[in-house]
Amino acid sequence: PAFNEIPVATLISKAYGEQLRGRIDPERAAMVVPSGLPDHGDTIYLTTTDEAGNMVSLIQSNYRGHGSGVTPPALGFCLQNRGESFSLDPTHYNVYAPGKRPFHTIIPAFITRDGQPWVSFGVMGGSTQPQAHVQIVMNLVDFGMHLQEAGDAPRMVHTGSTQPTGERMEDGGQLHLESGFPDATLERLREMGHRIEPNPGVFGGYQAIMRADNGIWIAASESRKDGHAAGY
Repeated sequence: PAFNEIPVATLISKAYGEQLRGRIDPERAAMVVPSGLPDHGDTIYLTTTDEAGNMVSLIQSNYRGHGSGVTPPALGFCLQNRGESFSLDPTHYNVYAPGKRPFHTIIPAFITRDGQPWVSFGVMGGSTQPQAHVQIVMNLVDFGMHLQEAGDAPRMVHTGSTQPTGERMEDGGQLHLESGFPDATLERLREMGHRIEPNPGVFGGYQAIMRADNGIWIAASESRKDGHAAGY
C-alpha cells in the first residue's frame, strides 16, 4: 500500500463480493479464473495470549529450503528469502524496490466478534493458507464447530491456481480432498468437471486460541503436523 493505490474499500465491499460470486458457476468447474482487483494478481504457525487478553498470531517461514542460508550469530535461526518473490517487471505490482516487501502467502489470522478479540489462528502451508483459513472460519461461524473440531474437520485444497509469482491457471488445476468427505461429494465434483487427485501433503497445519464468552481461554492444535496446545 505504500507503493501502490490499492482499492481497499472496493475489495471489502459487498458489491465487489457479489460481482465475484457472479463468476462462479455452481454446476461447472472453471478452467480459467480471471483475477479481480487489482488486476495483478517450510512454515510454522504459533499463537499466544496473556492474562490481560493480549493475543499474538504469528507465521514464520524461511520460504525456500533453508531460506537465505544466513544465520545471525548466537540466535540459531535462518533468515528468510521471501525476496525471491519479487518481480523484475517494472509494470508489476510486485516489482522490486527499496524499502518494499514482496507479496507472499504468510497470513496469520485474527477474528473479532462484536468488536472484541475472539480467535487468534492460522493454518501454515504456502498457498493452502487462504483456502484453509476460509474453511476454518466457515467451520466456526457457519457450522458452529468448536475450536478443535474446526481444525480436525477434513479440508479440501485446490492446486494449480494462478499465483502472484506469475503462473497462470489455464486447465482448471486440481482439487485435493482429505478422507472424510462422502463418496457422493467426490462423484458430484467430478461431474462438475473438477479433476480430483490425491496429494496428502497440501492440507497445512492449524493452531488456534479462542476467548470464550465466560473469559476462559480455549486452545487447539490439530494432528496433521507436530504441535500442541499448552497453558501456563
